[in-house]
Amino acid sequence: MTFIQIIEFQTNRIDEVNTMMDAWLAASAGKRTATRAVQVQDRENPGTYLHLVEFPSYEAAMENSNRPETGEFAARLAELFDSPPTFRNLDVIREEQM
Repeated sequence: MTFIQIIEFQTNRIDEVNTMMDAWLAASAGKRTATRAVQVQDRENPGTYLHLVEFPSYEAAMENSNRPETGEFAARLAELFDSPPTFRNLDVIREEQM
């Protein structure tokens, strides 16, 4: 079952977040289990962002989370956030192409 994790965070340093994300993508190429990611900005709350990260399963997401490079990336990324991120862990039960 497809699994999606939503990570919500606040920052006024989004360019640095994206630079760090690019570095992580390069470092984790061929190792990460995520299949898709989307970054969005909340129009009504400037400085609030969400990452929607898709995995083939919850187990694949946990495998990715347990990788050392992911832990190091998350710790460095947290330094750029204005407050701790919040996480939503979602099992996809229906999907439609529209």
